[in-house]
Amino acid sequence: MTTIRGFWKLAARDPQRPAVVTVADGEVTTFGELAATANRLSNGLRGRGLGVGDVLALVLSNRVEYLALQLAAHQIGLHLLPVNRHLTTPETAHILADSGAALVVVDERTAEVAVAAAAQAGITAVYGIGVVAGLRDYAALLGEPTPPADRVAGAMLFYSSGTTGRPKGILRQLSGLTPELEQERMIEAGEALGMTPDGMFLSVGPLYHAAPNQNMFMGLQLGQTVILAPRFDPASALALIQNYAVTDTFLVPTMMHRLLAAPGRVEFDVSSLRTVLHGGGMCPVAVKRAMIDWLGPVLMEYYGSSESRAVTLIGSADWLRHEGSVGRPKPGLKVRICGEDGVERPVGTTGMIQLHTGFTVEYIGDPAKTASSYQDGYFIPGDIGYLDEDGWLFVCDRRTDLIVSGGVNIYPAEIEGVLLAHPDVHDAAVFGAADPEWGQSVVALVELREPVGTEELARHCRESLAKFKLPRVLEVVAALPRTPMGKVNRGALREAYESSR
Repeated sequence: MTTIRGFWKLAARDPQRPAVVTVADGEVTTFGELAATANRLSNGLRGRGLGVGDVLALVLSNRVEYLALQLAAHQIGLHLLPVNRHLTTPETAHILADSGAALVVVDERTAEVAVAAAAQAGITAVYGIGVVAGLRDYAALLGEPTPPADRVAGAMLFYSSGTTGRPKGILRQLSGLTPELEQERMIEAGEALGMTPDGMFLSVGPLYHAAPNQNMFMGLQLGQTVILAPRFDPASALALIQNYAVTDTFLVPTMMHRLLAAPGRVEFDVSSLRTVLHGGGMCPVAVKRAMIDWLGPVLMEYYGSSESRAVTLIGSADWLRHEGSVGRPKPGLKVRICGEDGVERPVGTTGMIQLHTGFTVEYIGDPAKTASSYQDGYFIPGDIGYLDEDGWLFVCDRRTDLIVSGGVNIYPAEIEGVLLAHPDVHDAAVFGAADPEWGQSVVALVELREPVGTEELARHCRESLAKFKLPRVLEVVAALPRTPMGKVNRGALREAYESSR
């Protein structure tokens, strides 16, 4: 087993080591092959005029070329912009134009929307992977195979989800470090998360999303082989864990809920798992407890954001002693709770979570949002929570999702967690609807696994929730709309619900 760390060192000293297995076709790409392609792309992109600080946009499916382009951008000082491939043409055009993207790479699954969006954004440098009529071939971006000169680390450029308005570009300043030194930071972060050196990392989330992308990339730096799936499917994920003896993966809470509900899940051998990272949303206590009961103490949760990266950590053993917590800050980082007035609140008191990371980001074209997102060097992610007397952080809900009914704060995530604990509930979404008397009333939409009456669900809620938290409207729906990462857009649900009334 190798003790070498860092992609470029591994590629030089162990070039035959498998780097990526593409599940769609079973193709295996070695570290040496991936490095050679990344070098060729680095020189090809420079040959087309891209320089330090320019933006390279990817509107791609999960595929090995994604990793090669990311590695190339990260060694010639580019900002790599992963674009959600499920967006509409106007939404994609806004991101491409707003970011100032210099070049766009698409594939046959994304080309129709992405090409039209690039045209709207005034971008002519568009390259296609696969059979994409009318575009310059991705192969034209491949230059000389030698490492590029004057190598300098690039950075990711993620866009916010845009659930409360148009998405904003989260711009991180370039560090000026070499790629190897920048990747050392990722390696240290991966080690802090308990990731397995030389393991097998199952990547099932979309690579345009920050958490799946960065966790996959950390695994690559640690010498892991990435098992790259096109999408998340519970039965397929379990089979891949068994067949490839997967050691590490990243899941969001909805994925965990679906795995727990998968028929025959106990028949799969998942004993190879060493670290199951999770974040990207609040995890109901019942779901996490069930995952630990099934897989053992392998879950590692972190809390942060695209702007702050991971700030707190909590392993399974600590979580069982502090159920519901998202952890304590990593060394050198800080968390505090403040009121709307910016004054720090006492231990055990709910307020706005603020995170001190030692660096800041800016929102492209929105200095007012940048300024309002920081206080005294602390980033304000917009979440509500509290710290207990031992410094463990508990997140109650998103500020934008908060329901205020009769002047009382109600957290949708708490009600969703109760509904998800019912054995016949497959999924649930809770939001506040306008109410002339109370300001807002609680609405719960439920997707069922097995038939059950709403009165039974209401009784289940009454056993665990105070009267003021109980849904005034409880309806069963065929399916809840979610993003590919499994997050419910409560704002869109609320609008659809109120427009139907």
